[in-house]
Amino acid sequence: MNPLLINLNGWEIPIIVIVILILFGGKKIPEFMKGLGKGINSFKRGLNDIEEDIKADTTDHKTSSTGDK
Repeated sequence: MNPLLINLNGWEIPIIVIVILILFGGKKIPEFMKGLGKGINSFKRGLNDIEEDIKADTTDHKTSSTGDK
């Protein structure tokens, strides 16, 4: 586990959030989170596509190997 996250106390987290709000402003954070959400969704879709391709490949391989006998 990341040692930086273990050492955060109760008061340090709100201070970090306030600093982020000051640095980026209230308008930039929702835009950033929206982009992050789109990126995560795209990554999940890619993983699902790869998983489906692997399942389809193994299914095709099993049916072709049983048809050869």
